[in-house]
Amino acid sequence: MKRNATAVWNGSLKEGAGKLTTQSKTLENTQYSFKSRFEEGVGTNPEELIAAAHSGCFTMQLSAYITEAGFEIENIETKCDIDLVDGTIVSSHLTVSAKVEGISEDAFQQEVTKAEKNCPVSKVLNAAISTTATLV
Repeated sequence: MKRNATAVWNGSLKEGAGKLTTQSKTLENTQYSFKSRFEEGVGTNPEELIAAAHSGCFTMQLSAYITEAGFEIENIETKCDIDLVDGTIVSSHLTVSAKVEGISEDAFQQEVTKAEKNCPVSKVLNAAISTTATLV
């Protein structure tokens, strides 16, 4: 499976602006800019999108593990906080709240730890990075 997204940027870093479009069109020409990333501007930013991806991926992985363990899930809610310091993402913190019938605290924590380590987005920094660049 492969998925893609496209970013288009016009202008300088501080005065310019960009648009993001995902393959599914969930994001379609969604604006982002220096202000939406580092100040309080309208639009999204890469760190917010990473937080959405991590919380969504982790929650699905946790759901799979809890279901495999034989428990019924009423709901799982995960908030992800991405911390960007000096141009580097230094942490991703997941805050999870779940309602699962019959699961013990210990069993739940074991599944959380397993999901944290095994969801594909948690592993993203171990991914191979490649670039195809064209100057036009």
